[in-house]
Amino acid sequence: MPERTSYDAVIVGGGHNGLVAAAYLARAGRSTLVLERLAGTGGAAVSTRAFRGVDARLSRYSYLVSLLPRKIVDDLGLSFAVRRRRISSYTPTPDGGGLLVDVEDAARTRDSFRRLTGSDHDFDAWQRFYAMTGRVAARVFPTMTEPLPSRAELERLVDEPAAWQALFERPIGESVEAAFDDDVVRGVVLTDALIGTFSHAHDPSLRQNRCFLYHVIGGGTGDWDVPIGGMGAFTDALAGAARSAGAEIVTGAEVTAVRTDGTRAEVSWAGGTVDARHVLVNASPRALAALLDEPEPERPEGAQLKVNMVLSRLPRLRDRGVDPREAFAGTFHVAESYDQLATAYRQAAAGEVPAAPPSEIYCHSLTDPSILSAELVASGAQTLTLFGLHAPARLFDADPDGTREALLRATVAQLDGVLDEPLEDCLLRDADGRPCVEAKSPLDLEREVGLPGGHIFHRDLSWPYAEDGTGRWGVETAHGNVLLCGAGAVRGGGVSGVPGHNAAMAVLESD
Repeated sequence: MPERTSYDAVIVGGGHNGLVAAAYLARAGRSTLVLERLAGTGGAAVSTRAFRGVDARLSRYSYLVSLLPRKIVDDLGLSFAVRRRRISSYTPTPDGGGLLVDVEDAARTRDSFRRLTGSDHDFDAWQRFYAMTGRVAARVFPTMTEPLPSRAELERLVDEPAAWQALFERPIGESVEAAFDDDVVRGVVLTDALIGTFSHAHDPSLRQNRCFLYHVIGGGTGDWDVPIGGMGAFTDALAGAARSAGAEIVTGAEVTAVRTDGTRAEVSWAGGTVDARHVLVNASPRALAALLDEPEPERPEGAQLKVNMVLSRLPRLRDRGVDPREAFAGTFHVAESYDQLATAYRQAAAGEVPAAPPSEIYCHSLTDPSILSAELVASGAQTLTLFGLHAPARLFDADPDGTREALLRATVAQLDGVLDEPLEDCLLRDADGRPCVEAKSPLDLEREVGLPGGHIFHRDLSWPYAEDGTGRWGVETAHGNVLLCGAGAVRGGGVSGVPGHNAAMAVLESD
């Protein structure tokens, strides 16, 4: 139970963004209470021993870090680090070859492009394209923890008309098709526009552009890094920082209602009610509406299959020219050529499980073996994380379990097609003799961690600039003392802490 009946700030939800807000507010001397419905903090950014008798701490839901500003780590004095992956990606091809992108060896990457495409054209285009996104990232990312710029201000800051058109004005497919000739290369580029977003290259809504932008601006570089110790190491450090600063954290406390007159608020859960000057909600806009007893916005739709695995060893590849320890250390693309992505989207939009489900895979333990016990490391065991695209929640409504298993089988079949042995032969067995593999559909994510419709961003991502009604920090609601501090805020989404930081700054400014 809370120690008080009244607080300066009550935070609904102890995921990473709520903990960031709590740590900032408590460090500023505000009495702060975090109410979390689950038995522990961390939300979707947790580490779990998912398989009985197997000492591997898997980042069960979210798994890589790009959008977390170093400023938050430094401000809060967090003992947390990430490690860069030298191999950005590997994409096997049906003929037994593949495209390897080595971020530290441009000549090696050029050679890989040349073997795939027969010329230097797409490699040179790759260098130009990502130099452009790098310039945009260096200018846009620092604004993420500042008051929202206007659209015109951000355009002036980008100061590159062609880049602005490519990323902010025209469907990303136009830029991809203009820059690259090869179908595989085009697909590798496009995947960043589709992670957690059910869309296609030429979607006129530009939701794919917003997704792409967030995937290439992180840290001012666009790098996607491995959290050392697993994702739970980050949220454990945040919970420790919040508690050390004086915040109270109560778990097993599912908030059921928020009532406010715009100046004071009451927050209720099964254990009681507390009074608050400010309420920060680390849940979706849809959940916030329910808490306020207001009309709920339309349920968003997640579109992914998340699969966690522990292997006794990495599988052999059909492509004998690349070491599996390199191929799986970066992002391993499966059935993600440009044409395959378009076909899978059309099939899923029609309500069908894609015949060739696209996915991407990486091996956390190759970069960070600390998530495995010494015994597992010595045995050669490794983890695999698979993120499947174009798996919208609508596919699972009629038969959630059956569809999940059918999609998992089809996804593994695509992976097996580029391996030199079945993945099943490499799966470790748990203490009960079962293979160490678990799959989560959008409906599973909705049930387990409260993601509406399984949408990992709580709703479609927003542009990182002010639009009508977005407020100064992008966290404001129609109620002056109720703020969003989760992924559904403007500039939310991903493991970033940005909306938690921005909601805390809005509270401190208002005081």
